[in-house]
Amino acid sequence: MELTTDHVAQVHRVIEDPGLDPDLTYRTDEDYAELTRELLEVRPAGEELWLFASGSLIWRPEVEHLEGRVGTIHGYHRSFCLRMTQWRGSKEQPGLMMALDRGGQCTGIVYRLNHEAMEEQIDKLLRREMRTRPSNNAARWMTVKTSEGPVTALVFVMNRNGPAYVGRQSLADTVEMLARACGHGGSCAEYLYNTVHHLEEMGIHDRQLWNLQELVARRIAEDHGLDGEGI
Repeated sequence: MELTTDHVAQVHRVIEDPGLDPDLTYRTDEDYAELTRELLEVRPAGEELWLFASGSLIWRPEVEHLEGRVGTIHGYHRSFCLRMTQWRGSKEQPGLMMALDRGGQCTGIVYRLNHEAMEEQIDKLLRREMRTRPSNNAARWMTVKTSEGPVTALVFVMNRNGPAYVGRQSLADTVEMLARACGHGGSCAEYLYNTVHHLEEMGIHDRQLWNLQELVARRIAEDHGLDGEGI
């Protein structure tokens, strides 16, 4: 990888947590209970509980899992289409995070979760991925193809009607935002590094992300007056 932890360190800044955004409406406990109930009602009966991870859920699933497999979904692809003004960005320097946007396919990790704690696991995931109303993500049950056969998994995909969806933007703008944005949860460069690093460790080579990390590394080096020997 051209993007390294040294590049990431150049972008890191200590930023205070600004708290809840007053412009957003956050979900209540009752909302999460209703969402969990609705998902369980349409979940295929008699199957194990699986979760498909394409980004940070790979290295930080935050729910108990019993096994993980490489798997592929069709109809969605990784895209830096989620604008962040908190967490990995700020209102002054917005960042981008990945979501699963329409079109193509995506290979990630599908985790088998603890079936006995199904409601608790789903509730925890919803609180992580769908904090606001309207939400930037939508929860779906989808077929994931694995080497051991297909499984039905919970997948969080981009809601194009969500408040943070940016759609298509130029590669140059994407690189600039990823190379510079940082929030109280860390930088976008760190997020990109972790995603590519963990995918590669698991034998998943995402060509677009690989090219992107090279461009972001070069932009960080340019911004901070670094040469290859100084990294």
